[in-house]
Amino acid sequence: MDETFPHEPGIILGAPHTSNWDFVHMLALAWRNDAPIRWLGKHTLFTGWKGPLMRRLGGIAVDRKNPYGVIEHVLAEVAAGRVFHLIITPDGTRSASGPWKSGFYRIARDAHLPVTLGFVDRTTMTLGVGPTLELTGDVGADMDAIRAFYADKAGNRPGKRREPRLASEGGE
Repeated sequence: MDETFPHEPGIILGAPHTSNWDFVHMLALAWRNDAPIRWLGKHTLFTGWKGPLMRRLGGIAVDRKNPYGVIEHVLAEVAAGRVFHLIITPDGTRSASGPWKSGFYRIARDAHLPVTLGFVDRTTMTLGVGPTLELTGDVGADMDAIRAFYADKAGNRPGKRREPRLASEGGE
């Protein structure tokens, strides 16, 4: 796999997200490629002394109980001309159940941004980025392409891997 981030701004999926180390590895890969990044993280990462550090590292806080407004915030940054790669872990959490969060799909479609499939795979001890997709709006077909890519990727804790499926596709 090519470890080079694409040159144009877009969404970078970090999956499977089975441990905090998966996320750390994706950030390191972005930094290695000198890619301007932003990322979404749970709001508790931004409390106390950690808040300024997390924001400086490109973090955008998401309150999981009230996530409304996050997509609009990101879209406003894109509309303002800010150039960055937005790293999103669509699993939403490090557990093996439930559908993926659909925010990445909505942001990519609404902002006309490509989606690059980033990965951490413990079984092969590799990390990198795979293909970059232009989402078509056909959720099932787009997710089939994403599922095909991630089918053999396991993350740092393979037992917590979650099948790439959005709730709108009939996910749990």
